[in-house]
Amino acid sequence: MATTDFPTEIAALRGTLATISAVSDPEALRGRIAEFSEQAAAPDLWDDQDAAQKVTTALSQAQSELERITSMGSRIDDLEALVEMATEDGGDEETLAEAEAELLTIRKDLDALEVRTLLSGEYDAREAVVTIRSGAGGVDAADFAEMLLRMYLRWAERHGYPTAVLDTSYAEEAGLKSATFEVKVPYAFGNLSVEAGTHRLVRISPFDNQGRRQTSFAAVEVVPLIEQTDHVDIPDSEIRVDVFRSSGPGGQSVNTTDSAVRLTHIPTGIVVSMQNEKSQIQNRAAAMRVLQSRLLLERQAQEKAKKKELAGDIKASWGDQMRSYVLQPYQMVKDLRTEHEVGNTGAVFDGDIDDFIEAGIRWRRSAEARER
Repeated sequence: MATTDFPTEIAALRGTLATISAVSDPEALRGRIAEFSEQAAAPDLWDDQDAAQKVTTALSQAQSELERITSMGSRIDDLEALVEMATEDGGDEETLAEAEAELLTIRKDLDALEVRTLLSGEYDAREAVVTIRSGAGGVDAADFAEMLLRMYLRWAERHGYPTAVLDTSYAEEAGLKSATFEVKVPYAFGNLSVEAGTHRLVRISPFDNQGRRQTSFAAVEVVPLIEQTDHVDIPDSEIRVDVFRSSGPGGQSVNTTDSAVRLTHIPTGIVVSMQNEKSQIQNRAAAMRVLQSRLLLERQAQEKAKKKELAGDIKASWGDQMRSYVLQPYQMVKDLRTEHEVGNTGAVFDGDIDDFIEAGIRWRRSAEARER
């Protein structure tokens, strides 16, 4: 039986860590931590709760990022010591098996760290606003949209990322027409932006009394959360504001006041609805934040399209369908861009999508490199 070449593997791990450290710049991280720590120690920090939350979140994120990098070196050292101990004992099989398992774990964690270094886009470090809309497929599509909402919320929950559902529009029979939520953690946009596109579900429809197979679609949109420094000014004359009563499955406060808000950006036709906050003022503020985020991303897309036009590049980008979820006649989730696929569909719908996100980020970086 072939044995693992530990010296070669450990040398490769050290090389990968060195590359990650060069890009991540631990000294710069320490400088950011010192700066955020000073801000967090200010006696008037919590006078502005939103600003305070941003400071404490940024501090925690920087500390975690530095810890992941610095601890990785210690883990590789410990692995090397474990291998030496096993060798000194004349090839202790149990210790070698432990070293093998640790090698695989370190390699996986290094891969995740490496992916973070690929998130260098203009808005990658932002928090994210995600909107899911049901597409073709009737009630199955609405049910699929709700399945995707749960999938992404469970993904965030697995990582301890705070989320806030901003708007839900329920379908008549089951599921959702649309839903919008925030993921309130740095780099949420960089990670989730590769999830944008059309998702397809194939299964035996639970809503078809003849038990026929049904194909349905849902669209996922991901935009970076707007910040005050982005300067996306929207004149009042370009916005139409409609108010209406919130709707939803039950609850004494439903359909009692005109608290829901719909903003329409007249020049682009972009529509944003919010109804999950208790007051019209809160819903309008949330809707404006999402509208500005979408306009910001559209401006970036227009600039990128213009550059492609000037360069004579007329290739299509990702296309309409980016991932298929097949539950019948076999079990498989496959990303059509990266070719990454898994057979455990239940785990995917329960939020186990890190491998898809990592593969998507690597694919996007490779596509960008080819375009240069």
